[in-house]
Amino acid sequence: MVIILIILLSACKKETVENKPSTPESVATAQPVYKSYTIIKGAHYCTERSIKLFSGNHINFKVKFSSTAIYKTLETENQGDVNKLYGFSEGIDNHLNSARIGWNWQNNALRLYAYTYANGVRNCKEISTVVIGEAIDLSIGISANKYLFTAGEKKLELPRALSSATVAGYWQYPYFGGDEVAPHTICIEIMDIEE
Repeated sequence: MVIILIILLSACKKETVENKPSTPESVATAQPVYKSYTIIKGAHYCTERSIKLFSGNHINFKVKFSSTAIYKTLETENQGDVNKLYGFSEGIDNHLNSARIGWNWQNNALRLYAYTYANGVRNCKEISTVVIGEAIDLSIGISANKYLFTAGEKKLELPRALSSATVAGYWQYPYFGGDEVAPHTICIEIMDIEE
């Protein structure tokens, strides 16, 4: 038994590991990255649509639309329907209380909208236009009985039916429609920004 122990111990080598102090250049910092959301031709929902709880009082993100966001609906009157980009519900029913940024391609421009439900009443107002391929900073927040929207430097408020200081609900992901489904595959890049 002693001989086996001596053989095992002599086979082991101690390796010396040199610990170098880290420098600012060697410390990796986590940078936010864009996540691709795809709405397949013939679908309403994007491929990423897992249920993810949301709790807080605001969201900040950047978005880049590719040329796939340029579309023509089958029915002319549906071109003005507002697609949903990103946002949150308050509770489990997004048609009762929720806030999202909406978008559509209309009159040769990609238009962004503040899109809400407050106690089941839908409100929608255009905020801004955005250039295809360019990133724009967006945010949605709450303040007492208001939803607060920003798109670049533009700000807009819409009524909120609740007055809590935080939201308890779930994330809302890209959705095409309205009445019609995506006429072709649409790809949208979104970067969440923590603040």
